[in-house]
Parts: sequence; structure tokens; C-alpha cells
Amino acid sequence: MEQQTVERPADAAYTRRRRGALFYLGLALLLAGLGMLGYVAWQFFGTNIVSHQKQQAAVHHLEQTWHADASAGASAHTKGTDLGSADALIRIPRFGKSYVMPVFEGVGEDVLAKGFGHFRHTAPPGGVGNYALAAHRITHGEPLRNMPELRPGDKVIVETRHKVYTYVLDTNPNDLIVSFTNIWVIAPLPDNPVPGGVEPKQKPGQHLITLTTCSELFHTDNRMIAFGHLVSSKRK
Repeated sequence: MEQQTVERPADAAYTRRRRGALFYLGLALLLAGLGMLGYVAWQFFGTNIVSHQKQQAAVHHLEQTWHADASAGASAHTKGTDLGSADALIRIPRFGKSYVMPVFEGVGEDVLAKGFGHFRHTAPPGGVGNYALAAHRITHGEPLRNMPELRPGDKVIVETRHKVYTYVLDTNPNDLIVSFTNIWVIAPLPDNPVPGGVEPKQKPGQHLITLTTCSELFHTDNRMIAFGHLVSSKRK
């Protein structure tokens, strides 16, 4: 005759507690997973929506202020927006007729969340030296998501309060990938330490532009670089 095992009350209570603990552990893991998915979704979609709105607002404010100043013959500097002090606009025809992005001073994360950032202590727009800029390739509006499509001969138009500067790219961004620690690319005259490497013409006194962004969409240690030079400037 088969002997039946009778579960004692203490064993039953232990089993219920264990099942309860496993249930809450599973629930916690599920919520953590959902939270992680929400964070990723925010980074790749939410930040783009918010940044696009802020970038458009900054562009509109800057254009309206410049227009008002020009009409009034004002000589004062353009006032900053609530997003910070944008001082230039970037247009890249390769990216479409409607493409326009504001440029802010500095390259901190808070700045790059708003548009292009200008490396401090590099040349001003149209100035002698290297007007060096950085922007995100993914998240926060993705100003340079399509940078790999740029080619030598493509124009980068920089508009300031008084002038419009037109630069032409000299290098293919796909041909120069460097570590983020390679600061030679933003020097007044970038000189590649690799013999025969991509660099601007080694001629002092040039009016250069450098665009930098992440080389991969999901990896941020390396930077994609494109160099160009000024071909024209005209008063507005």
C-alpha cells in the first residue's frame, strides 16, 4: 500500500512564504525591466522630440531677434534665449533645404542637448584658425546623424548676426575616425600625428571649420571628423 505524505502546517507556511517571495522578486525584476525600457525609449525618442522643439524655438528666436535688430539699426548683441545664448545658425544643404540648427558656446552635455556646440578657445565663425564644432549623431535632436553622407565639396553655411560664412568640406568624414582624446583635430591648424593621415592643408593662416560627432550610433568613445575651409563671407 502506497504511503501518502501529509504536509505539515509549518511546511505549508514555508512554501507560501517562498512562493510569495518569488512572486515579489519576479514583479520587481519586471518593473526594473520596464523602467530600463522606458529609459532607453526616452533616450532614443523622447530626447529627440524635446530637443527638436527647443532647437526650433532657438532658431526662431534668433532669426526674429536679428531681424528686429536689423530693422531698428541696433548695435547691441543678440539676447540669449531661455535655452542659453545661441550665437549662430548652421545650414548644411546636403541635409535638406529645411535643415537649420543653432550653435551654442561650449560642448558640455547640457549644450549638445540643444544643438551644435562650439569648442571654446577655437576660432569664431569666419575667423583665422579653426572654427570647431560638435553635435550629437544620435539622441537630443541628432543634428549630425547623417554626417557619414557628407563628402568633399559639400557646403556648411554659418549665419551670424551680421554675416553669412560659407565653408566647403575638404575631407570625407568616413576617412578620419579618432579617439575622443585626440584633441589635435580642434587645433588652429590640425596636424595629424599619423604620417599621411587625413588633415587640412598645412598652410598657416587658414580659415578652417571642423565638424565632430560620434563615429558609431551606439558607441561614443570614437569621433568622426570632417575638415573644411572658408570660401566666402558676405554681409547680411
